[in-house]
Amino acid sequence: MSGTLEQRLYSIRYKTAEKSHLTVRDESACLTCDKDCNFFCPADVYLWDPERKQLNVAYENCIECGTCRLACPSENIEWVYPTGGYGITYKFG
Repeated sequence: MSGTLEQRLYSIRYKTAEKSHLTVRDESACLTCDKDCNFFCPADVYLWDPERKQLNVAYENCIECGTCRLACPSENIEWVYPTGGYGITYKFG
């Protein structure tokens, strides 16, 4: 499947919970790291805002691959499955 990330994300359905299933354990640790999460997440869930010096987490786009819990070098991201009935549903199996 070709296309932009947004087009590919459209091929999934996501029922968003009110509370994020992704947690940044220590936001101050993000000030000194290389912001690897901006690059390894295949759904662009993480985006560093340099003006606010804050990591924005768009958990609504999460495809539940678990990459963030494994790839963050400082182990600063806590990833759990969304609560029952919420999360991702793939349209094409």
